[in-house]
This record gives sequence, C-alpha cells and structure tokens, in this order.
Amino acid sequence: MILIKEANTPRKEEFSGWRKIFWSIHNFEIKKFLPMSLLLFCIIFIYQLLRNLKDTLMVSKAICSGAEVLGFLKLYGVTPSAFLATLLFVKLANILEREKLFYTIVTFFLSFFMIFGLVLYPLHDVLHFSKDTILSLQSAYPKFHWFFPIIGNWSFSLFYILTELWGNVVLCALFWQFANEITNVKESKRFYPAFIMIGQTGQLFAGIAVMFCANFAQTVGASGKNSGLDVFGTNLMYQTIFVSFIGMIALGIYRWVNRNVLTDSRLYIPRPKTEKNKLKLGIAESFKYIAKSSYLLMLVVMVLAYGISINLIEAVWKGQLKELCPDTNDYNIWMGNLSIFTGVISVTLAIVANNLLRKFSWKTMALITPAILLVTSFLFYGLIIYKNNVGTEVHIIGYSTLFLAVLFGLIQNGLTKGVKYALFDTTKQMAYIPLPSELKVKGQAAVEILAERSGKSGGAFIQSTLLMIAGSGIKLSDLASTLATIIMIIMVFWIASVLGLSKQFEKLTAEKRNR
Repeated sequence: MILIKEANTPRKEEFSGWRKIFWSIHNFEIKKFLPMSLLLFCIIFIYQLLRNLKDTLMVSKAICSGAEVLGFLKLYGVTPSAFLATLLFVKLANILEREKLFYTIVTFFLSFFMIFGLVLYPLHDVLHFSKDTILSLQSAYPKFHWFFPIIGNWSFSLFYILTELWGNVVLCALFWQFANEITNVKESKRFYPAFIMIGQTGQLFAGIAVMFCANFAQTVGASGKNSGLDVFGTNLMYQTIFVSFIGMIALGIYRWVNRNVLTDSRLYIPRPKTEKNKLKLGIAESFKYIAKSSYLLMLVVMVLAYGISINLIEAVWKGQLKELCPDTNDYNIWMGNLSIFTGVISVTLAIVANNLLRKFSWKTMALITPAILLVTSFLFYGLIIYKNNVGTEVHIIGYSTLFLAVLFGLIQNGLTKGVKYALFDTTKQMAYIPLPSELKVKGQAAVEILAERSGKSGGAFIQSTLLMIAGSGIKLSDLASTLATIIMIIMVFWIASVLGLSKQFEKLTAEKRNR
C-alpha cells in the first residue's frame, strides 16, 4: 500500500541545470527507464543493420538489378505485405497474450534472418534465376523490365520485405505499444525524448558494426588461404550473427521488464480492464475526416511531402553509389558510413531539440526540415544533372562529379533523416496539442493512417511509373531533371502548408491559453 501511495503522490520538480536537460529521470525509475531504452536500442540496431544489407543486396548484389527496382519492390512487395502483416498481427494479438506475442513475432523474424544468412544466401546461385533467364524476360517484356530482377532474385526480395516489416511490426507496433501501455503520461514527457536519444545511438553502432564486419571480411578474403572467398557473403554472415545476438539480448530484456518492472507498483499500475481502446479509423473514414479540416489537410501534406521526397532522393543516391562502388562489400561500407553519420546527427539534435523548441517558434522549427532538404537536394541533383549533360567524367576541386554526388547524397540523407527524427516528428506531434479533444484523437488517427503509410508508397509509385513510361534501359539518374522538378514542386506545397498551419496553430494556442 505504501508503494502505491508513492506512485500516485505528486512529486516536486527535482531537476535543474544539466540534469533537467540530459537526465530528468528519478533514481527509482532507472529500473524501468534503462531496460526500455536498451530494448529500443537493440531493435533500432537490428533494423539499421538489416536496412543496410537489404539495399546492398537488391541494388548491388542482385543479378540485373539496380536502384530502379526499389520503387517497384516497395509499391508491389512491401505495401501489400505490410497490409497482410497488419491483419496477421491483429489476429495473433487476439489469440496470444502480449508477452507471448512479442516472443513469437521477434523469434520468427530472427529465425528467418539467420536462415537467410546461413542457408539462403550461400545457395542463392542455385535458388535464383540465371542472368540469361532474367535478361531474356526483360527483352521479351520491356515494360516490366524491373519486375524480373525482383522475381528472379526472390530470396533477396523476401529479405528486403521482411526487413521493412521489422520496422513496421517490431519497432512501431510491438515496442511503442508496449511503451505506451506501461508508461503514464507524466513519465512519457520525460522518458520518450530520452528513449529516442538512446535508441538512435543504435544507428550509430549499427554503422560501426557494418564497418567492422565489412573490413574484417575483406581482411579474411585478402589472405592467401581464402582466395576466391565471397567477401560480401562472409560480411553478411557476420552481420546476421550480430542480428541474432542482439535479438537474443532484446528478448532477454523484454522478459526482464515483464518479470521485474511490471511487478513493481512504483513503476507500473495496470490500467482498468474496462478502459476503452483508442479510436481506430478506417481508410474511408480517414478521408472524410481530413476533408473537413484544412488544419489536418496541411498536416497530411507535410507528412506526405517528406515521405515522397526522401524516397525519390534515396533511390537516385543508391543508384549513384552502385556506379561509384560496383563491389558489393564496398557498397555496404558506404551504407555503414551513412548509418554512422545519421546516428551522430540524430543523437546530437535529440540532445538540443528541447532547447531549440523553447527558444524558437513552431513555424521556424517546422521549416528547418524542408529548408535543409531543399538546399541539399538542389546540390545533389545539380551535380547529377551536370554530370549527365557533360557526358564525360569531370573533376571539381580534385574530386569526380560522381564521387561528389555520392558524398552530397550521403550528407543529404543523413542530415535530413536526423532533422526529421529530432525536429519534424516533434513539431508534427506538437501540432495536435491545441486541437479540441475529439479532433485531436480522430485527426491524429486519420493523419497516421493516410499520410504515414502513403509517403513511401507515393515515392515508389512516382519512380515505378516514370520508369515504366520511359521503357527498359532507363535509370533513375537519367530522370534526374524530372525528379528534381517534382521535388521542387513538393517543397513548395510543404512550405506553404507549414506557413498556413502555423497561423492556425498560433491562433488555437492563444485561444487555449486565454481560456
């Protein structure tokens, strides 16, 4: 009884100075906060390691493939698979208890990734279509040129899809639903920014792990005893072992939290069983709800704009990276560098984000992401267009235009994603705060259903449609001028939405303050 009273008694502010900024956690809460942070770290570490591998496999390793297949794979592979995974997740959630659901799903993913690394990849030459078969199909059906590498390299495609589902199911559904269930509102204001800050270091360490595995595999392959060794295959095997090891740690942490945190009444008080579930809207209802509110419509434009534009830029960059690094292991090393850079930017901005949000207006903070994306996209696409028009390799300040394009693309991807995690997502959540209760709940559900899930699909649809219209043999870099124009148009709508939304946000905030 004493412990329960302590959990419900209002507590005076105990934090000041540096601790208020970096560590606003009570000592007795460390037992809950630290394991949850480490669990998020493990999940993000695995996700980033797998994301680097999936892109390397499909763009660099797969026969007759390239960055062009990614749009088709996301639209026609990941999107329907995510829908089916959602249905299966709901079905399992109705059958299994929460703890068993986590173990079942995570074990399934970890088992597949281990089987892929130890069995499917070593046998991919036998299991996949031959190069001649894929080329003959591409020649016979040119409009479907980029579908055949997806089908022909089916195990790589399956790995790509399940990696995307790890992010959707394990990170978004399992972890955050668990966190929301065991964390109250007051705790979440202090815990969640710190969760994200520690969790995002998973990207940084994933990049370091990629570099270690790739370089170690190269060292092993360079020794005289291992001539003819598949260096990337060895690298991939090491990385899948990393995934399994960190995955087992994640399972152990989850079990520890259930046994030691959820049984401590200072840290967790079960919600009443009679409590109503959060509102869930269907696709049709979401469209109707958003159509009634210009406020929500502008939020949708912002979220869609980010999702579409970053996907258009990423795909072109990965194509340029393949051109610069035809060796698969070298390609994977660059992906590791991207993870390290993104992790450093994300963690740094996560530390300073709260202070920036206190000093500057919502409009200023919301404009940072499109402004950075606009400037870096202009430099990135400018180099590619210049390289295409010149037609021969040109050096600028001692570096080739191809190298500079890849370098600027890496900076663009890492910087934009870091800003997105630290500032864009935060300002988006802030935008819901001044809304009336009903609009806040239903509006957020509608935006999440439509915009969050449609961003990647929208970028993939644009890529795949342009490539099918252009015909076989056309690469995304050949469409750089068209893609750059589309992104500039998207940026105009994004910035206009921020400016329009800021006026309503400030008005609603002032009205709420004066009540």
